[in-house]
Amino acid sequence: MHIVVCVKQVPDSQSVKFDQNTNVMLREGVASILNPFDAYAVEEALRLKEKLGGSITAISMGPAQAESALREAIAMGVDKGILVNDPALAGSDAWVTGYVLALAIRKLGDAGLVICGKQGADGETAQVGPGIAAHLNVPQITYVRKIDEIDDKHLVAQRLLEEGHEFIDSSLPCVLTVVKEINEPRIASLKGKMAAKKAQIVKWTVLDIGADPAKVGLGGSTTKVLKIFAPPARQGGQIFTGEPEQVIGRLVEQLKDVVTAAAK
Repeated sequence: MHIVVCVKQVPDSQSVKFDQNTNVMLREGVASILNPFDAYAVEEALRLKEKLGGSITAISMGPAQAESALREAIAMGVDKGILVNDPALAGSDAWVTGYVLALAIRKLGDAGLVICGKQGADGETAQVGPGIAAHLNVPQITYVRKIDEIDDKHLVAQRLLEEGHEFIDSSLPCVLTVVKEINEPRIASLKGKMAAKKAQIVKWTVLDIGADPAKVGLGGSTTKVLKIFAPPARQGGQIFTGEPEQVIGRLVEQLKDVVTAAAK
C-alpha cells in the first residue's frame, strides 16, 4: 500500500509573527518546527507500513524552509518527501491548502491511504484533512484514535468523540486525521537522520500539479483575516484565604452581588 502523510512546518510558538498590513502569518526567516500533530500521523503511517508493506510519501505545502519538516519525516522512516512550493501560494487558507495537497496526491496517482494530523498548531482550523477528502471525493474519518482493521480495500477505525468513541468502517482510498492518543511518535535514529540529510526532496509548483492559479493564494482563499490583535491583559483576580467553609461562604456572597448587578 502507498500511504501519503501530509505534514506541515509551523512557527515555534515563541516566534510567531504577522504582517500587520495583510494579516498573514510570516513564515520566512521565522524559527519553525514540524507540526506536533503531524508527528502522530507519520508514526501511524510507519506502523502501517511495517504491518502491510508498501511505501510512504510525505507531502507538504509551504515555503522553501518547509523542506526541513519533510526531512524530519524521512528521518523517522518515510521513503520520500515532496514539497509544493510556489510564490503564488502565499496567503493560502485551509481551503486552498486542501485543494493544493489533493492535487499533489492525485498527481502521485496510487495513494491508498492519506493520513494527516488532526490540525495545525498555528491556525488550528482542523479543516485541511477534510478539505483534501472533499477535493479528492473520497471518504474521511476525523479524530482517529485507533485503527482496528485494515487491508487493501477497507479499514475500521475508532473515532474519538467528546464522551467516548465510535467505530467506522470505510472503503479505501480514505483520508484520516489522527489524534495524539493513537500512538507515541518514535525518535529518529542516527541512521535515519543521515539518510534524511542526503535525501532529495521533490519540488512541485502550482503548474506541476495542475492547479488553477485563480484558486490559490490570497485570491483563491475563501476566508479572510480581517484583524489580528493581542488579547487584552487579564485583570487582577481576588484570592480567598481561610478555611474551606469560610471561603465558600464569601465566594457565594460575592457571586450573588455579581448576578444581581448583571440582572439589573
